[in-house]
Amino acid sequence: MVKHQPLQVYEKQVLLSLVTGIYGCRWKRYQRSQDESSKWECAWFTILSSSFLLLLFWAYFWLVAQNDFNDFNWSVYNHSGEWRDETIPILTSTTVGFIYITFLLILALFHISLGQQLNLYWVHKIGVLATLLTIVSGLVSVDDIWGDEWEIILISLQFTAPFLHIGGLVTVTAMSWLVAGYVVRKERNNFQVMVMAIYILVLLALCLAPLTFTCPCIMDRHVLKPPPVIIGRRGAPMLAPENTVMSFTRALQHGASSLEADVTISMDGVPFLMRDHTLRRTTDVSKVFPSREHEDASFFNWTEIHSLNAGHWFLESDPYWTVKSLSAKDRSRIGNLTICSLVEMLRLAARANSSVLLNIRKPAAEHPRFRSWFMDTLWTLQKAGISQKKVTWAPDTDRGRVRGLLQTTNEKLSVEEIRHRGITSLTIHYRKISYKDIQIYLANNVSVTVYPVNEPWLFSILWCSGVTSVSSDAPQVLRKVPYPVWLMSHSAYNFIWISSDLVSIAVVMGIFFFQNYHMIRWRISGMQNYNPEQIMLSAVVRRPSRDVNVMKEKLIFSELNNGLGSTEELSLYPENGHVRYSHGGLSC
Repeated sequence: MVKHQPLQVYEKQVLLSLVTGIYGCRWKRYQRSQDESSKWECAWFTILSSSFLLLLFWAYFWLVAQNDFNDFNWSVYNHSGEWRDETIPILTSTTVGFIYITFLLILALFHISLGQQLNLYWVHKIGVLATLLTIVSGLVSVDDIWGDEWEIILISLQFTAPFLHIGGLVTVTAMSWLVAGYVVRKERNNFQVMVMAIYILVLLALCLAPLTFTCPCIMDRHVLKPPPVIIGRRGAPMLAPENTVMSFTRALQHGASSLEADVTISMDGVPFLMRDHTLRRTTDVSKVFPSREHEDASFFNWTEIHSLNAGHWFLESDPYWTVKSLSAKDRSRIGNLTICSLVEMLRLAARANSSVLLNIRKPAAEHPRFRSWFMDTLWTLQKAGISQKKVTWAPDTDRGRVRGLLQTTNEKLSVEEIRHRGITSLTIHYRKISYKDIQIYLANNVSVTVYPVNEPWLFSILWCSGVTSVSSDAPQVLRKVPYPVWLMSHSAYNFIWISSDLVSIAVVMGIFFFQNYHMIRWRISGMQNYNPEQIMLSAVVRRPSRDVNVMKEKLIFSELNNGLGSTEELSLYPENGHVRYSHGGLSC
């Protein structure tokens, strides 16, 4: 006589329910399946993984591009004509998207590790597509507005490559558990062989990647040169409006040894400090002279220029997110600032015994001072009373007439050309010069000044490279870097590199051996308890069809007809892909 027992006995699986519920909205047990994922769902997993990698690249780009956030906003301003901080919405959306996509990818990997069928919920599919399209459009926009900035990724690898190498090894080593489970637990096929080959190639590439690294900070400590001289680029524009007396004063107070300024010549021959071609961004010209707000700054006379306010824009736009950190007294002073003349800045530098670097914008041909701008500038230098040896001349015009001043160039020239022009230093953007170029210039006694350097990691690279000086918007930040962020000898790094590679390879081999050994033992022990019908059912259990269901029914009734007692139980819902017997009644 057959003892009737419930056919289904559910065990609470909270983790599995959460994983499948959040990922695919399959909260009930009967909704889950250990069948093979469809090709469509595998394609969605590929899209999800691609979105994650693209987001990782995008997030890394903006992480290292913090050095040039102000230049990005300035580029946007030149394209749109309106000044606004575009980095805030970009950083916010990137953070939200990265957290969302990373969470979904982790859930998908849990599905794979638990042997569950992938079935991404349609809402998540829309979210993944929206994130992917947003990132792609962002990449296209950045390439159009700020295409040169992509080079910072390769430059940053000089600093981050050793750490990314370790992180990559840890990630690939952890992935070996999933790869081993996929390869070992299923029958061999060509796709499994391809997955295994790709995994081995990726692991080997990571192990050998340090051979391609160029990291200036991998050097002996006794070879490290003194820190670069810090130049206040337009003063300290994070603490006060750029190119103002207050900005230059703050730069000197925070350790800048030199000052850099952008010089424009007014209609009446007064050199004043202005970066932009117009006065719209950094003054209230739209209120004072509304009909002339788009006019070139050099076509105003000094009386008109000096009447403009040069501080309100800084308090309103907060270009560096620093206004809240300023005292009420500083904010009040900033609100009353005016445009700084060249003679004011030179006198400030002379009192502080500081040197200056002048980037002079030559007036247009129709400008009344087109032929006399050079003499206007030299007269201002004499009026300020600063030593000629403290002034560096950047323009490439009229070099023969300024022999008493130090000469620099913003072009990347050969050593022979530099000597021919009588130039003693090179002032160049960090993207336009390599570590090898720096060593060549220094070996030929050409000092190198690199700009803009606002982040400690970039300052550390240039310090280790032997750069003479750096021009920075953030002298107050670089002042707090008394030593390179990291410095390591070649022998120490080689030890870490080889050790991490060996440990990774050993762990991967151990995981594959464990998975293979465990699966062999499990299969041998399981085969001893199966009758022929169960073995056939196990072989096709991952191929649900009407025939499989018929086989299940036959197996149930054959056991019942043979007198299956209350002490035996047949599980109809296989674990790990196999039907099993247990005790305590018929259940599943």
